[in-house]
Amino acid sequence: MLEGKRLRRSARFTHFAVAAAREAVADARLSVATPEAAATEGAVAPGRVGVVINAAVAGFDTIEAATRQLLGGEGRRLSPYFVSSSLTNMPACEVAIDLGIHGPVTASALACASGLYAVVEARRLILSGEADVVICGGTDAGITPAMFAGLVSMGALSHRNEDPAGASRPFDAGRDGFVFGEGAVVLVLESVEHAVRRGATPYAAVAGGALTSDAFHVSAPDPEASYAAAAISRALDVSGVSAADVDYVCAHGTGTKANDRTETMALHAALGSAATEVAISSPKSMVGHLIGAAGALGAMVCALSIRDGVVPPTINLETPDPECDLDYVPGQARKIPVRVATADAFGFGGQNCVAVFTDPAAAIEGAEL
Repeated sequence: MLEGKRLRRSARFTHFAVAAAREAVADARLSVATPEAAATEGAVAPGRVGVVINAAVAGFDTIEAATRQLLGGEGRRLSPYFVSSSLTNMPACEVAIDLGIHGPVTASALACASGLYAVVEARRLILSGEADVVICGGTDAGITPAMFAGLVSMGALSHRNEDPAGASRPFDAGRDGFVFGEGAVVLVLESVEHAVRRGATPYAAVAGGALTSDAFHVSAPDPEASYAAAAISRALDVSGVSAADVDYVCAHGTGTKANDRTETMALHAALGSAATEVAISSPKSMVGHLIGAAGALGAMVCALSIRDGVVPPTINLETPDPECDLDYVPGQARKIPVRVATADAFGFGGQNCVAVFTDPAAAIEGAEL
C-alpha cells in the first residue's frame, strides 16, 4: 500500500486502485522500464503504457469528511491535498506515478458502467496505436453515511438487515435491492503482438464492446430495455460473434426489481432463442455492488471463466422470479467450456456498456510478428 505523504494526500478509492494495479502488473509479469534507462529485455517503454481507471463515486468520502469538519467547527484549514484527492482522475494518475507510466492516462465516470467501459476504452487506445499496454479497471470507496443514506432514500439497497449473507439475491423473487460494496479491480490489457513477443500467457482476448444510452431517466432503467439490448447486439456485431456463440454472460444483476427484470428483457431481445441456452450469473450476489469497480469485476470474471472453464453461481437464488426466466446458474458454480463470454454493465443515467471476451488462442495464432 501507499505510505507517508502519498498515503495522506490520496483518498481510499485511490488506495484501492494502486494496490489492485500492483497486483495486476505482478500477475501479468509486466515490467515497465524506468524513464532514466532504455527498456531492458522484456520491459515495456513507459511511453507505450497507458492507464484507464474509472470511478463513479470517486472521492465522496473525502468531501463528506471535509464538510463535516468545517460545519462541525473542527477547524477551517483543510488538507492542501483535499481537492486533488477527491478528483475522479486521481487513481489513474497515482497508478501512473506509482509505476512510472508516461503514456495516455484517462478516467471517465459512467456510474455503474464505469469499470467495464475502462476495458473498452483501453482496447481503443491499443487499436489506435497510442499504447501497447493499458492498465485498466475501476475503483470506488463510497460507503459513507451520506451516500448510504441517499441510496436507502431512493430505495436501492436491500433491507434484509437481519440476514446480511442472504441480502444480495439477484433475479430472486424476494430481491429488494443491492448490497453496497467497495473496492477496485484492475486488469492488464495489451496488443496480441506485444503479448506474444514478451511471452505472456493471456487469460482472454477483448473482442469488442459497445456503449448506448437509454436517455430515459436519471436512475431508472428504460422499462422497454431497448437500448440495453442494442448495446449487447452491437458488442456482438463489433466482436464478430453471434448470439449462439456466447457461452456465458456475466450479468449486471444488481438485485433490484427493475434492473434484473429489464436485463432479462434485454438478453431475450438481443440473444433471441440463444438466451435460454446460455449460462448467466451475477457476481454481485457474492461480493455486493462495487459501483465504479463493478463492471471491471465483470470483465475479470469473464476472463477467468474462459481460462478455467468454470462460471460462478448466482447465490441466494432460491425462488426464481417468473419475469427472470433464464439460466442464472443458481447456487453452485458450473464447470463448462467457455470460449465466448460477455459482461453487462448498466449505470445511472441510462448508460449501457457491454464487452465481449473470447478465448485468446485464435488471436495469438493469427498474430502478425
